[in-house]
Amino acid sequence: MSSLDARIRADLEAKIRSGEWAPGDRIPTEHELMGVYGCARMTVHKAISALVAARLIERRKKAGSFVARPHVQTAVLEIPDIAALIAGRGETYAFELLARRVRSPASDEEAGFLATGEVLELDGLHVAQGRPFALEHRLISLAAAPQAAEVDFTVEAPGSWLLGHIPWTEARHRIAARSPGGVAARRLAIGPSAPCLQVERWTWKQSEPVTYVRQLFPGELYDLVAEFKPTPER
Repeated sequence: MSSLDARIRADLEAKIRSGEWAPGDRIPTEHELMGVYGCARMTVHKAISALVAARLIERRKKAGSFVARPHVQTAVLEIPDIAALIAGRGETYAFELLARRVRSPASDEEAGFLATGEVLELDGLHVAQGRPFALEHRLISLAAAPQAAEVDFTVEAPGSWLLGHIPWTEARHRIAARSPGGVAARRLAIGPSAPCLQVERWTWKQSEPVTYVRQLFPGELYDLVAEFKPTPER
């Protein structure tokens, strides 16, 4: 990359990382940048392509180039604290509690979450930098976590509270690609057919159910990774 390519990339990247250009903002066109820097279109194109490869900018067909919304990446086998992940990348975080109720467990409880007593059912929205990040539906067994009945989850997200107060010994994940549909799409401010990542998680404490959660993330915001080694030959 030539020195001018590097300068253009550095200038644009600085505007993004400083927050001058926020996620979703449209950046100047290649033609406009050619005028600013007095260079050929190929020079601008290379600089922008490098930022696309770095996932700082995304191109939208017939619409232009926009500041990308940053990804969060976690290991598949971890139980992530979304609030800590968002704060760790320097963004503001909030949890909006949408619904809360205590009820008896159903005999055909969703997703096989079979609590032995009352269940606290919660629906909420994780918000990063003032924008929807994930939609959450959660069940908490009050037999395993009786304190949860008194917690103000408008102050602390349920997942963060559970990780800090209730030990767990076993967990299971299920990950799927899906579209959000009408209500979830409106909550997440995306189209009803937009690609999303759905993560379901069950946790237990010594075989006693603790919580079940279903989280729906817009596909461009969240990555799951796994690291593993081959099993040694016997």
